[in-house]
Amino acid sequence: MSAYGTGTGRALAAVMERVAVTAEAVGPRFPLYADPDDGRWTTTGRGSWTGGFWAGLLRLRARYTGDEADRRAAVVCTARLTPWAAADTATRGLILWYGTAPADDDAEAAALRARAARALLSAHDRELGLVPWGGALGGPRLLARVDGVPGTVPLLAGAGPLGVAAAAAHLRHHLDLCLGAEPATLRPALRFEPGAGWQPCADPPPGWSRGRAWLLLAVADALLRPDLAAAASPARLDEAVELLLGQDGFLVPAADAARPDGPLDTSAAAITAVALLKLARVPGPRAASCAERAEAILGRLVVSHLSGEGSGRPPGMLLDGCYDAGKGLAVRHELVWGDFFLALGLAALHGIVDITQV
Repeated sequence: MSAYGTGTGRALAAVMERVAVTAEAVGPRFPLYADPDDGRWTTTGRGSWTGGFWAGLLRLRARYTGDEADRRAAVVCTARLTPWAAADTATRGLILWYGTAPADDDAEAAALRARAARALLSAHDRELGLVPWGGALGGPRLLARVDGVPGTVPLLAGAGPLGVAAAAAHLRHHLDLCLGAEPATLRPALRFEPGAGWQPCADPPPGWSRGRAWLLLAVADALLRPDLAAAASPARLDEAVELLLGQDGFLVPAADAARPDGPLDTSAAAITAVALLKLARVPGPRAASCAERAEAILGRLVVSHLSGEGSGRPPGMLLDGCYDAGKGLAVRHELVWGDFFLALGLAALHGIVDITQV
C-alpha cells in the first residue's frame, strides 16, 4: 500500500460511487464527458472510441463491490461493444481491450476479446507494417496515430504467434514514425500518401499531452510480455521509455505543451500513472522510481483534482480533463477515460486488480 493509502482508499470509494451515479444518469447510453459544474454527462449512443472505458469502469465497480447486480450491468454493457469488433478502426484496441480485460473470468468477454483480436490481425497491413487508423470514425483511413497503439498491442498479442508478430510490428512502426530522438519531435498522427510516404498531420499537435501518455502505455504493455518485448526489440522499447519519461517533470501536464498556461489534462496524467504502475512491474533498475512517480501522480489527482463532499459538485469526478484544447472542446471536464484510468490505478494500488493483466 502506498503512502497515500487512506486517501486513495477514500478516493477509490468516491470514484466507484460516481460510476453508480453515472450509470443511473446515462441509462443505455455511453458517457463521454461531464460538465465540471453540475456533473451532467454528454453521451453517445454507440460509445464511439470511448465506449470500452465505460464498460471497463462498470467492470471495475463490479470487482470493487462484488455485487451481482453490478456484474450483470457490466456484462450487458460489454455485450453492446460487440459491433465494434468488425469496425474499421485501430481504436478497437481502446474499445475492446479496456472494455473486456477487467472482466476477469467472464467467458463472454473473453470470447469478444478473442474475436476482436482476430479482426485486428486481419486488418494488419503488412506493407505498411501496422494496423491503419481506419475509416470508421471518419476522415482519412491511412493514418498512424498514437491512440491507435494502446490496447491494440495487447489485443493483437492475444491472437497467437502471428498476433504477437503483428503487435510488435504495429508498435515498432508507430515508435519509429511518431517518436523522434527529441521530445519536441513527437508526432501524434501521420498520414500515408502514395509516392510521398508518411507525412505529419497538424492535428493533434506535437505537444498533445495524451500523445506521450498513449505511447508510454503501449510500450509498458509490450515490456510486460517477454515474447512481445523480444519481437519488438527490448532495446528499442527501453529507449522509448527513457525518451517518453524524460520529457518533463509535471505530475499533471498541460493539454498542449505549446500552451503551458492553457488547460491541464488530468486524463493524460491518469494514463501515465497506469503506464508507470505497469513499468514498475517490469524487472529492472527503474521499477522503484516508476512506482514512486505513479503514486505521486495518483496522489496529486486525488488531492487536487477529484471533487469531494461539500464542493458543490457530485463527488468522485476527476476534473480538469481536456478533450480537445485546439477546438476548445470540454477543456476542464470530467472525461470517461480519465475516470477509467484513475479508477484502474487506484484499484491496482489496493489489490483489486492485477495491473499487468489490464
